Amino acid sequence: MYRFLLSRQWVILALVAFVMIPTMIWLGMWQLHRHDHRQALNKVMNASLAAEPVPAETLTSVGGAPRHKDIYRRVTAKGHFDTAHELVVRRRTNVDDEVGYHVLTPFVLDDGRTLLVNRGWVPSPDSQTAFPKIPAPPSGETTVTGRLMQNQTTAASGIKNVSGLPDRQIMLINSKQVGKLLRDTGDTSATRILGGYIEMTAPAPKSGSPELIPSPTEDSSWIGLGDINLPYAIQWWLFSAFVPVGFVVLVRRERRERAENAARAERQQEEQERQQEQQATETETASA
Repeated sequence: MYRFLLSRQWVILALVAFVMIPTMIWLGMWQLHRHDHRQALNKVMNASLAAEPVPAETLTSVGGAPRHKDIYRRVTAKGHFDTAHELVVRRRTNVDDEVGYHVLTPFVLDDGRTLLVNRGWVPSPDSQTAFPKIPAPPSGETTVTGRLMQNQTTAASGIKNVSGLPDRQIMLINSKQVGKLLRDTGDTSATRILGGYIEMTAPAPKSGSPELIPSPTEDSSWIGLGDINLPYAIQWWLFSAFVPVGFVVLVRRERRERAENAARAERQQEEQERQQEQQATETETASA
């Protein structure tokens, strides 16, 4: 009755179905892990943004890195901008999804250490190899405020760290990589760069450029991301449950169709035999 399951077609279909089940279960677990990670990150982010600002140098160090619990923490720093060694970060978007650059300016603290400051977004020039025009930051001694961030990596951001870029252009904001790049240009102060960087929130640029990076609580691309992964996880698990159900439905339909075809063939055979018997009888009668 079910011998058709031993055919090549059905063996392959069964193997595909039983491979899909654990794969979908794993995808559901992966989405659940992302949901948990996002929820934990949201808690850290909200706590950090609500806390009072502290000096940046108290939460990071030269050669070190900000702790996970301190990311997005509001920090302050006192010193001056070093625009001579300013860099731009390629392929970054603003709140309107326009592609441009982030402006990364070294900020030299009063004690000589350097903090990397992301001053915000500027549009791309017509030429992808040209350095964009960037409004100058405040000159002289300045106090800046920003959100403390960990070094960007390809694994965490998904951004490939392309080599061979035009002069003073980078793909990732990574204090170790930026320090090496600045040292190669002859910047002796680059040996004392604090780990991580900050997204500047104050002082606001007088000209409105660079555009300050909005807080995650103000960025619509972040809103609701903590909840979207859980429905995806449930969706994958439902799919994994539908696979065996669907396989059984297909098997039963195949069995029913084969049974109907067999019954139809049997009726046709009986009809042919009846017609042959009738013809034989008519022939005998005619002969008599």
